[in-house]
Amino acid sequence: MKISELKAGATNVTIQAKVVSKDDPREVVTKYGKRLSVANIKLQDDTGSIQMSLWGNDINTVDIGDTIEIANGYVNEFRGTPQLSTGKYGKIKVVEKGEGSSEMPIEESSDYSEESDDSDMEV
Repeated sequence: MKISELKAGATNVTIQAKVVSKDDPREVVTKYGKRLSVANIKLQDDTGSIQMSLWGNDINTVDIGDTIEIANGYVNEFRGTPQLSTGKYGKIKVVEKGEGSSEMPIEESSDYSEESDDSDMEV
């Protein structure tokens, strides 16, 4: 399925798209008083783009530049704009890590700090 085919009310959506933007996480309080983290991302394929909200642990698994697959998602409308969601039963899987992935700099930085720790011990 392609983004251009997604319409509000669509269910059982499976799609692959690239994450082109990601907002900083924010905390919201549900009507039941539960505090949750949410971050909005924008997905794009060769036919268009769509907004999606990531909740909880999903926020840290997805980075700008990643290609992700949404399985069993659905499309709702938020403030008049179609928005993709995984809901309770949908799944998000990173198919390909992008160059903008935060994993690479963290690994490089941690390798660097280990080297500097070794050099401090030799002195």
